[in-house]
Amino acid sequence: MSNGHLQSIAGVAQTIKDSEKNIILIYGFNGTGKTQLSVAFKDLSKDPESGNHNGVYYNAYSEDLFYWDNDEENDGQDIRLMVKRSTLNQYHSLLDESVLREKLSLYKPKYDFELKFSEDVALGIEFIRFFMKTEGESTEANGAIKISRGEERTFVWCFFLALFEVEGWTSEQSGYFFIDDPVSSLDDHNIFITAASLMNLIDDHFENRKIIITTHHIGLFAILADWLGKGEKADSYKKSLELQIFKREDNSVSLLSPKKDVFLYHLELLQTVKNAVENNRLYAYHFALLRQILENVSSFLGVGRFSYVLEQIGVTDPDEISIIVNTLSHKTVFRYEAIEMVEDNVRRFKEIFTKLMDKYNFVIH
Repeated sequence: MSNGHLQSIAGVAQTIKDSEKNIILIYGFNGTGKTQLSVAFKDLSKDPESGNHNGVYYNAYSEDLFYWDNDEENDGQDIRLMVKRSTLNQYHSLLDESVLREKLSLYKPKYDFELKFSEDVALGIEFIRFFMKTEGESTEANGAIKISRGEERTFVWCFFLALFEVEGWTSEQSGYFFIDDPVSSLDDHNIFITAASLMNLIDDHFENRKIIITTHHIGLFAILADWLGKGEKADSYKKSLELQIFKREDNSVSLLSPKKDVFLYHLELLQTVKNAVENNRLYAYHFALLRQILENVSSFLGVGRFSYVLEQIGVTDPDEISIIVNTLSHKTVFRYEAIEMVEDNVRRFKEIFTKLMDKYNFVIH
C-alpha cells in the first residue's frame, strides 16, 4: 500500500480502503490530519445507495459526544458528564455495564460511576455521575465529582470498547473499525493497557473486517508493531498487517512504510527514550521501544539478532541481557501492577541506552 506519493486526505483514505490488508497501523504527528482521515474514510465507506455507515469508529468526534454540566448554580452539587444525542443512543440500552466495568478496571480507576438513562430508554443514556470510592460508605453518599481529563478520556474509550461489543451496532456496520488516537490524554503507564485492549479488539475481529488504528504516540505504535510483527501470534497476522507513517507536506499528505522512512520513525523512538531517561520517567513499555531501536540498528548492520548490537556496544552478558529485553517487552509477561521499572531494570536500561548512543553517535535534540 505504501508509495510515498503526495495525495489529498481523501486520496489516502481511498488507498486505505483499497488495501487488501485487514490490520493497518498508522503513525503520524499531531496536526497531520489523522482525525480528518478517519472522517474521510467513514464518508468514503458509506453505502452509496442508503448512505448508511459501513463501520464503526472512535475519534475526537466520539469524545465530543460527552461534555460536563458543572452545575455552577448549586456549587457543583450535581456535576454530571452529559451525553449528546446521536445515532449511537439507540444502542445504549444494549450496552452491558459489567463489560464496561471490566474494561475500565484494568486502568484501576479511583472513582465509581452511575449511568442515568432518559425516561424514554430508547433515547439512551442522558448523563453519567462519578463518585469517589470509599471503604465502608456508599459512593453516592460522597457526592458527585468531576474526574480529570485523562480519566474522562479513559472512561470514554472504555465506554466505546463496551459499545463495540453490542451486536446490534457492529453487526449492522460490520465493514471496519477505525480507531484514532485512543491515548491522546493518557499517562504513560496506561499505554500498555490500551495496547492490550487494542490487541484484544484485533484478535476478535481482524479476520472478518478491516481494522485501522492511527496514533501520534510512538510508544503505542511501537508496542503494537512489536506484538503484531514478532509476538506469539505474529504468523496469524503476517498476511493481514500493514504498518504506515502518515506525513504532511504543505497541503498534501502521504503514506510511507517505516522501513522506507527510517529517519522519521527511528529518530522519534530515540527521542522518546532519551527524554524518558533524562527525566527519570521509565515505564515498562519503554523496553518495547528499546527493543525496536536495537532491532532497527541490527537490521541496518545486516544482522538478524539484536544481541549482536549489545555485543558491539559492550554490554556485559549480551545474551542474558537480550533475553531480559525480549522478555520485558513481551505482552504475556506484562502485569498491570508493574507500572514503573524496578531499580535493577532502570540500571540495565540506562546502561544499554547510554552505550548505544556513545557507540553510534546518534544526533537527536
